[in-house]
Amino acid sequence: MTGLPHLLLAYYGDDFTGSTDVMEALTLNGLPTVLFLQPPTEEQRRAFAHCRAIGFAGISRSKDPAWMDAHLPAIFAGMKALNAPVSQYKVCSTFDSSPTVGSIGRALDIGRAVFGGQGCTPVLAGAPALGRYTVFGNHFATAAGQPHRLDRHPTMARHPVTPMAEADLRRHLAAQTAATVALFDILALQAGDADARFDALLAGRPDAVLFDALDRASLAQTGRLIWERLAAPRFCVASSGLEYALVEHWRAAGLLPDAPSPSPSVPADRIMAVSGSCSPATAEQIGWALGHGFAGIRLDPARVVAAESRDQEIHAAVRATAAALAAGASPLVYTARGPDDPAVGAFDAFLARTALSRERANEGVGRALGRILREVVLTTGLRRAVVAGGDTSGHVNGELGAYALTVAAPLAPGAPLCAMHAADPRLRGLEIALKGGQMGQADFFGAVRRGGG
Repeated sequence: MTGLPHLLLAYYGDDFTGSTDVMEALTLNGLPTVLFLQPPTEEQRRAFAHCRAIGFAGISRSKDPAWMDAHLPAIFAGMKALNAPVSQYKVCSTFDSSPTVGSIGRALDIGRAVFGGQGCTPVLAGAPALGRYTVFGNHFATAAGQPHRLDRHPTMARHPVTPMAEADLRRHLAAQTAATVALFDILALQAGDADARFDALLAGRPDAVLFDALDRASLAQTGRLIWERLAAPRFCVASSGLEYALVEHWRAAGLLPDAPSPSPSVPADRIMAVSGSCSPATAEQIGWALGHGFAGIRLDPARVVAAESRDQEIHAAVRATAAALAAGASPLVYTARGPDDPAVGAFDAFLARTALSRERANEGVGRALGRILREVVLTTGLRRAVVAGGDTSGHVNGELGAYALTVAAPLAPGAPLCAMHAADPRLRGLEIALKGGQMGQADFFGAVRRGGG
């Protein structure tokens, strides 16, 4: 027994890869978690009654505030009805968002309205286990092993949809919401009178409080303050740093036993990878894979978006993938190798010539990758795959028709190997890793093939 309520947490992830991140943080700490990819039936819910946390994978990071106004109230109301002591709007640990796309501020406002009566909403972006840190309200993320302030980060500062031009998260949120956001900084977290300082901060009646996050000790203090000093139900806006913070506190307080040692999955002789990511990290991973037994298959994003060439491009990729598998190689279908790949500029030029929005175009590319993966799995019996790209992962899973994921084995922080739960028995049990653009070391695709470790 843990001394904790059975259902501890319910969360909605603003994208698919971030949703698996939370599932990993809890499951590997001994708290079984299920991530539903579509609204579950009662039978499906009962099958996961043993789980201590329930997640719902979403797509709000790529949506505008009008979409959020139309969809998030019902989603949050459903989470509230579960009566978990913590409910979370899960955001990416890089906090990338804008007033017009993936507005974290708008989600904060909607959540506060649905969970009415909550005096203060905790906001936590940092997740040191993932190389994400918040210090004096400014956010940092690692790249190539080095921390960068977010507005100077080599990838996030030039993100194609939500470039981060401001590292101070209070200023960043101020452009998205009128809510007042106070800061509980690293010095307050380290102080001997942290409780008194927190009470003084709450006395000012801020709408939200942003917590710094630097290390395990600061996370444990944050977890304690949220769990002990704020009344349930607690609605939080946070990365998976929230889970790490709560677990640190629960374990320090003796409410949670030591985590079991995770076991890797068995190696696979061949896997399939699909990538719609343009990040430098994914480009490095593609380069590693092509030098270590993966067969590269380039997909032209403009041709899979254009109606007259879509099917032809998809069928050609399926044939090339099947041929690679037959030859004993692991196929890797990708659209670009980093932000400087000429394919990125060519796709931008294609969009400029058409009336198609970037959102619809990106969805079309993701769904094409999903169609390719689904057809290959159904025709070859392939049992392990990896998808690179946060938005891409959501669209690919939409084509696969899975209704839930659970953690199968750790691979890299924030990107576990998952087991797929699907009505189609041919897809049931497929092992799949969903990797955000910034996640994983250079040999990540190799780790998927090895089964982790």
